Amino acid sequence: MKRFCTLFFIVFTTLTAGAQTQKGAVRGQVTTADGQPAPYVNVLIKSTNRGTITNEQGQFTIKNIPVGASSLLISLVGQQTLEKPVDILPGEVTTVAIELSETAQQLQEVNVSGSQLNRFVRSESDYVSRMPLKNLENPQVYNTIGKELLTEQLVFSVDDAMRNAPGVQRMWEATGRAGDGGSFYNTRGFIVQSQLRNGLAGNVTSSIDVVNLEKLEVIKGPSATLFGSALTSYGGLINRVTKKPYDTFGGEVSYAGGSYGFNRVSLDVNTPLNPAKSILFRMNGAFNYEDNFQNQGFNRSLALAPSLSFQVNNRLSIHLDGELMEGSSVGKQIIFFYYPAAALGASRADELNLDYRNSYMGSGLSQKTRSTNLFGRVNYRISPQFTSSTYVTSSHSYSNGISPYFYLVPNSVANPEPTAISGNFLARADQSTNNSRNEVFEVQQNFNGDFRLGSLRNRIVIGLDYLRINSNQNFFGSVFDTVPLNVPGYDYSTFNGTSLRALYAAGPPQFIYPITTKSNTYSAFISDVLNLTDRLSMLAALRVDHFQNQGGLAGAEVPSFDQTALSPKFGLVFQPVIDQVSLFANYQNSFTNRGTYNAYDITAPDSIARRIAKLERANQFEAGVKLSTRSGKVSATVNYYNIHVSNLLRTDPNPLAAARFAQTQDGTQLSKGIEVDIIANPFKGFNAVAGFSYNDSRLTKADADVNGRRPSTASSPYLANLWLSYRLPDNLVKGLGFGVGGNYASDNKIMNSISQGVFILPAYTILNASAFYEQRKFRLSAKVDNFTNERYWIGYTTMNPQKLRSFVASAAYKF
Repeated sequence: MKRFCTLFFIVFTTLTAGAQTQKGAVRGQVTTADGQPAPYVNVLIKSTNRGTITNEQGQFTIKNIPVGASSLLISLVGQQTLEKPVDILPGEVTTVAIELSETAQQLQEVNVSGSQLNRFVRSESDYVSRMPLKNLENPQVYNTIGKELLTEQLVFSVDDAMRNAPGVQRMWEATGRAGDGGSFYNTRGFIVQSQLRNGLAGNVTSSIDVVNLEKLEVIKGPSATLFGSALTSYGGLINRVTKKPYDTFGGEVSYAGGSYGFNRVSLDVNTPLNPAKSILFRMNGAFNYEDNFQNQGFNRSLALAPSLSFQVNNRLSIHLDGELMEGSSVGKQIIFFYYPAAALGASRADELNLDYRNSYMGSGLSQKTRSTNLFGRVNYRISPQFTSSTYVTSSHSYSNGISPYFYLVPNSVANPEPTAISGNFLARADQSTNNSRNEVFEVQQNFNGDFRLGSLRNRIVIGLDYLRINSNQNFFGSVFDTVPLNVPGYDYSTFNGTSLRALYAAGPPQFIYPITTKSNTYSAFISDVLNLTDRLSMLAALRVDHFQNQGGLAGAEVPSFDQTALSPKFGLVFQPVIDQVSLFANYQNSFTNRGTYNAYDITAPDSIARRIAKLERANQFEAGVKLSTRSGKVSATVNYYNIHVSNLLRTDPNPLAAARFAQTQDGTQLSKGIEVDIIANPFKGFNAVAGFSYNDSRLTKADADVNGRRPSTASSPYLANLWLSYRLPDNLVKGLGFGVGGNYASDNKIMNSISQGVFILPAYTILNASAFYEQRKFRLSAKVDNFTNERYWIGYTTMNPQKLRSFVASAAYKF
């Protein structure tokens, strides 16, 4: 064994040294004539097939280049190719700076034509690994949805933007209630919300506007090692990356109008605040109003997002921004199930005797909501290799008002007389919030380094994090009435704001549910990407997390407790074709602090004790392949994942314990599947975004009622998304284009147990289309969503009907 290790070391050292001495690399940045970064520009080593595309900051790196004098060819479709001499030295990285003859505005006009590279590809991220890292170098799977795609699709909300993320399904509408965090989605069999903004806490209670969105990052798998467990899910997380100021005056104002009374006005203004252009300001804002596709309901919202950047000197920069959203709305119709499917006489949503266009309520059942996110970042370059970043974020959410709820009730329960009306009934109820608040405060200090130890490159981040969550929410509610579903002309408007307030004035609500808990989380993490060779890299990361629950109320008293967790992460990337093909594998971990539970003591049959739950754990193993052609025409990821969750709480199988509602913590769940993500530009003017996923999720050790079954929260097992767009050649009509696409979801079992039976939200295919005409100073757009007018439902343990066919047209002026 010793001889083998010695031989391995000699061979490894020889190969590494050979790779370092025989070849070199070049790194640089491409800028425009007015000093702006030039993204998505071709950079090629002359007389070779080695090349790459600049990232959003205009930066590029090309490795594994033969030594000697050569030239870089910098090209953009429709522009003259620029040649830059470069001398490649053995084992070294040559740094170059390249300036184009075009200005940023001229470059933007080229981008508008759509005839260049793949407009929808984002080849790297600063957030996914908390360090600048190319997708091909990252052993974790993530999907990026950029503003270019959202503009083409005429998308105004994160909800609609998420339809471009493979393996993600929206499950619940945003409730608007403080602390809820906007809409609920599912990825890899687990519920997730968009609770992170620029990698830190950033809750929004209502539907989230995209007015200040640069891109969405859907980061897959348990990710507690770098992002903690409080704001993430075992399936992953959703990170909103916001727009930043730039150093020229510019902006856009737009108006959109369409079906169901939709009206929207938005503004984006950017300007330097001093002659040196070291202080930059940007303001994004939007006002929306839309009625419901059903006969009652509306949503009114205002979003403002100011942003300020200050470049103090060449080492120190400060960035401040805010996100202020407020609105008033009527909660979307959500129908709950408390009775077995057999008692309802239906096993599918389309078999129920519900009127799809009927909201089953009157006017005035609205609530007000506010979200405020404040963010600050101070960057300081300690040396060419090391940078310090200090982040502070404060997130506040507020809600007050009515939230209507509905419950299907079998005829035999609601009206058991033999002469009773046939068919099901609907119980109409309310779950209001009374001046509810939720506050999240986070401070994070990161040190990033990019350096070499001998011949080995290290990219490292060391971080300290403090997260405080302070909940002060007050829920209350009552059942209003129970009404039949199949009586022609029945007046459902009696369930309205005036009558509900009169009900509360006559007596106390049927329930009050306060949530007044507080928690602190103190964390430290380290992550290192080590390049063993120019083809092979390894990621190793570890987080230590001390959770401190200070107790409070969550309906009943919640005792205080402390817990400490370790969360490791490992990954390997091998590039058989450098900068084009990478094979990757990872192990990722996450955990949940479940608090206390009632445990049964078998040695004392009448004894029930409160115990602190062990950490619930999720461990993922994943492998796959990532592809990216040098021309940027194709970017693809294919992967398989396996997530095992342990220490789930379940009903104690001991009959005496179950009779006393005791639990035991030995439950398990398995979630595994495949995902495919493709972004392609196969020929000039044509772009495609496609995704497919299959998820097999089941409770492997659980209550007998659900053991071995797919959880009712796990979404549809099969999901697919597609978007195809084509911009006509410039010699026909410059700037004119069309897009078409849609989403498919298979049957979703929202009830799946022995006692309740199986109830399905049917499979659906939703098709959308858009047309756009874009010039330097203006953009005209139109879209139709759900153009086949399909009726479909989303939900988990519930059902929620979705919007029918809708049209929107928009006009934007750019300055």
